[in-house]
Amino acid sequence: MLLDLPSSFEFNNHISGVNATDLFSLNSLLGASIEAQVVKALNKQRALWDPEDEWLGYTFERQSQVFPDVRLTRRTAEQGPEIALGIELKGWFLISKEGAPSFRFTTTPAACAPHDLLVVVPWYLDNVLSGSPVAAQPFVVSARWAADYRNYYWQHLRKADPGSDLTITSPAARPYPSKRDLVADIPGYDGGGNFGRLARVPGLMTDWIEETNRLEVLGIRIEDWYRFLRAHSDQADPDLVAASITERLNRVLRPRSDAQAARIVAALQTLVDEYQAR
Repeated sequence: MLLDLPSSFEFNNHISGVNATDLFSLNSLLGASIEAQVVKALNKQRALWDPEDEWLGYTFERQSQVFPDVRLTRRTAEQGPEIALGIELKGWFLISKEGAPSFRFTTTPAACAPHDLLVVVPWYLDNVLSGSPVAAQPFVVSARWAADYRNYYWQHLRKADPGSDLTITSPAARPYPSKRDLVADIPGYDGGGNFGRLARVPGLMTDWIEETNRLEVLGIRIEDWYRFLRAHSDQADPDLVAASITERLNRVLRPRSDAQAARIVAALQTLVDEYQAR
């Protein structure tokens, strides 16, 4: 169901007029809209996740400022809402400034029900610099497992400075908390503010991030688009940046046909020309 999201993702708004060097900000500008589209797509996929009509009356609903972001819920007059499962939903704009998901997941394991999921949806503009958002293959994992692994990594696997406080304070939590409930684990010391940065936990999302960055858009891998735009965002000389990236691309594209490599380098040069014309 969740892995089929890219084929069901719909976003009719066309994004244009954004400076290439400002693309990094789209993740925060469109994040909520992307999440809303995911919920809409999930409800449209009912034939996939409920082929036998065993979950009649249940719909996916997005929550505001409460864990998890999305709940599969049925509302009854007698007992109130019945929750079947929850999804903590994160978006990742593939040309964001960090080059990897930057969200923090600090929810304590006790707040995650056994069937709750953590889902990260990567997305990009279909014309890279403009166009409509397109979803790529999401990352899907048990939310409780991710929280447990995060804590284990923080206390036992990462290279912390000698004498660092490795304790983690966990609130008394339960699944499907209210907005008033405390659900975040708090590390004893986090000078760099990295607790909960799952993208920095080796072995958790590493392979998926690398595979996603190899996705090609307009014939060029996302990681190469990212390097190009990031290089220009550092206010380097455009000609020097273009020459450096063209040289790097030529090395990367050697296994491909000369004609394909030439098309990709030509597309990159067009982007350079458009950037310099702004």
